[in-house]
Amino acid sequence: MYQNTPVSQQKGFTLIELLIVMIILGLLASLVGPRLFQHVGQSRQNTARAQIELLGTALDAYRLDVGRYPTTEQGLDALRRQPSGVDRWHGPYLPRDVPLDPWGNEYVYKSPGDHGPYDLFSLGADGRPGGEGEDADVRSWEN
Repeated sequence: MYQNTPVSQQKGFTLIELLIVMIILGLLASLVGPRLFQHVGQSRQNTARAQIELLGTALDAYRLDVGRYPTTEQGLDALRRQPSGVDRWHGPYLPRDVPLDPWGNEYVYKSPGDHGPYDLFSLGADGRPGGEGEDADVRSWEN
């Protein structure tokens, strides 16, 4: 019950048609892809700024209770767990553990800071000081 039908009557796509469709899809992806990933990088920068702002609010609440910001040695962990020798701590000042930056790295905290009572920043996507675009540092004193 198998019928031999001529090749010209079989339905389907030719190799040329498939290659043309694949080339068109590749061109579309090369045009649209970079624009989408550019917005992802900007979103991460905005997320880092928002997290730094929230951590700054928690640091201010800590200072109001304790009378000073946590030291560099105590770090941001002082916002979740009472440091030894600190009597007027009324935390925790954050509902959850200190978040990592959007690139999975810890925020850098220094108190006293070079730009104010504390410096709080993310080193960006590359994890190194400086950089441009998504690699740029996000700093508390520049928000």
